[in-house]
Amino acid sequence: MYEMLASFAQTWGMLLFIALFIGGSIYAFWPKNQESFDAAARAPLMDNDRPAAADQPASNKDKSDG
Repeated sequence: MYEMLASFAQTWGMLLFIALFIGGSIYAFWPKNQESFDAAARAPLMDNDRPAAADQPASNKDKSDG
């Protein structure tokens, strides 16, 4: 019984991971996503004086008592 379950998990698990790898690769290299990936790659190099979320209200996390 164990051998049968292990063989099933190894075979279908490998096929699942191959499918996930192919899907992730297609997503990463899809031409429509290139602009957003390029913007994300340039983000650390931007010289901004304020944080990216400066237009959002600050959280009250520091003001809470516990």
